[in-house]
Amino acid sequence: MSKRNMDPKKQPMPAQPPEERRRNFREVALGYSAGQAAAEAARCLACKNKPCVAGCPVGIDIPGFLARAAEQDFAGAYEIIARDSSLPAVCGRVCPQETQCEQRCVRGIKGEPVGIGRVERFVADWQAAQTPAAQDAPGRKEDAPRMAVVGSGPAGLSCAGELARNGCAVTIYEALHTPGGVLVYGIPEFRLPKAIVRREIDALKALGVEVVTNAVAGRSLTIPELLEEYQAVFIGSGAGLPRFMGIPGENLNGVYSANEFLTRVNLMKAYREDSATPIQRPKRVAVVGGGNVAMDAARCALRLGAEEVSVVYRRSMEELPARAEEVEHAREEGIRFRLLTNPVEILGEDNWVRGIRCAKMALGEPDASGRRRPVELPGEFLELPVDCVIMSIGTSPNPLLTGATPGLSTQKWGGIIADEAGRTSLPRVYAGGDAVTGAATVILAMGAGKTAARAMLEDLEKGGADHGI
Repeated sequence: MSKRNMDPKKQPMPAQPPEERRRNFREVALGYSAGQAAAEAARCLACKNKPCVAGCPVGIDIPGFLARAAEQDFAGAYEIIARDSSLPAVCGRVCPQETQCEQRCVRGIKGEPVGIGRVERFVADWQAAQTPAAQDAPGRKEDAPRMAVVGSGPAGLSCAGELARNGCAVTIYEALHTPGGVLVYGIPEFRLPKAIVRREIDALKALGVEVVTNAVAGRSLTIPELLEEYQAVFIGSGAGLPRFMGIPGENLNGVYSANEFLTRVNLMKAYREDSATPIQRPKRVAVVGGGNVAMDAARCALRLGAEEVSVVYRRSMEELPARAEEVEHAREEGIRFRLLTNPVEILGEDNWVRGIRCAKMALGEPDASGRRRPVELPGEFLELPVDCVIMSIGTSPNPLLTGATPGLSTQKWGGIIADEAGRTSLPRVYAGGDAVTGAATVILAMGAGKTAARAMLEDLEKGGADHGI
């Protein structure tokens, strides 16, 4: 048994220096060495009630895998993680551990919590380095239950993995030409290298999962058509429809939704000199919003060559919803934060953006979210000279699929109505992730996909009993 490490602080994460990384798309965090991973894992107290596990949406046995990692039994650690997670290398990089498993870590009471995500990342990368490339998928059993998954983002991949591990023949239908959903179009290369996403998807293919791309649910295929061919369907189509503020000037050239901007950069590789995808290379950029997507857009704009990038957010730093690590990295790279400011107009000249006018704000009483409500200060404004504005104020599910699915109940804002197990109003149709909740985190979507898969298997075992909430 390894000696417990009582250091109150985490092992530091090696990273590219800010002055270097702000002009390249290589991964910022460089990962632990084997020694660092073992030392960090040895900080775990192996609590009997395992509060960290209760904070994990997919229920990984965290003390179990940390104990193996502390002994440098990384194969054993990976085996434990893989029982519950289909995407460990992804989660180790982008999961907000600080508000989930690490938030409940007992070590965090008198010091820093165990770096659970950092050790998970190392273990997943170590395993990939030991494993040969995925082999051709094994043949499917002729009598295997046939399941369809719509969307190849975190929810769809997690659902497909759980079903395939339980003997189902699974086909994923993806609207884009590349599988991965938000993992490939939304999260930048410097946070999540796309080779890692491909590796995780190849592992699912090795389980027998088939992936069909360029298949737009609601157009080239419909849910009723899938139900004729499959015993059940899971909808994990995400929330890719961008929102705008409805202020003057949003139709000017140089105004992007964060989704469009990030898709051009991440999926279409517009930052490369040989890319065929057009994208503006702005000099001064305003990114409106304060979430992780806003941080991603701001940092991508900087890497495209912008001289100044400002995050415009109507609340204070305390209410900023983005991960602390991403905010820290953004500030190190020179991103400016224009806090307590709210856009009221985008200014233009010759149909191009030339500035953004913002009202100054103050914080009032808490709203329904528990955060203090921003209140406009009468007559106080700030005008920023910019040639590009990126709107990152949220997304909603695309109505294309739901509009083509009679009987599928939805919320007023477009989200599919599903119970805690993922069952929808239609028999044999399940849903989870952002398509149900609206934009959330990768790990919450994965948890929803896994939960729905188990409900699908349970209903199948009952003889395919129809459900309907």
